Amino acid sequence: MKKTVFKKLGLLAGIFLMVSLLAQAQDEKPSPARTAEGEINGAKITIQYSSPAVKGRTIWGDLVPLGQVWRAGANDATTFETTKDIKIQGQTLPAGKYSFFIIPGEYESTFIFNKVAKQWGSYSYDESQDALRVKVSSGQGSSFEERLVYEVKPDGFEVRWEYGRASAKVE
Repeated sequence: MKKTVFKKLGLLAGIFLMVSLLAQAQDEKPSPARTAEGEINGAKITIQYSSPAVKGRTIWGDLVPLGQVWRAGANDATTFETTKDIKIQGQTLPAGKYSFFIIPGEYESTFIFNKVAKQWGSYSYDESQDALRVKVSSGQGSSFEERLVYEVKPDGFEVRWEYGRASAKVE
């Protein structure tokens, strides 16, 4: 009788352990959701994105081809929201929520703010819906970023991944 009880308890403990390990594995997403927020000249800026990891891969020019529209993150397209009209690289972007894309280049990239805020990746990206396109300088930084990072700064915002980085001036 005691052996049967111990076997059942052992079986239940094993099942519990397997279920908890599976639940933990599902919580570890390969590209977790992230938010970068800040305020620039009274406008609240919010960038929502999925943050993929390098995982030993070559990012720029390989995983992310140069010269092609990229969703600027993983999963859903990255979104950029501003509560007030702002100027990015000297050009006006009206208050609102936009999908954000990048055409990466070795020394210069294009930041794209598209009127269709909810999109999966860049698969249905339509250039005719662009609210604004700006050229920004891009290049290699000295520090390595394992995960894609956006940062809102007092005078603009920056995107960094692997050794690549690009930033835009906002006023």
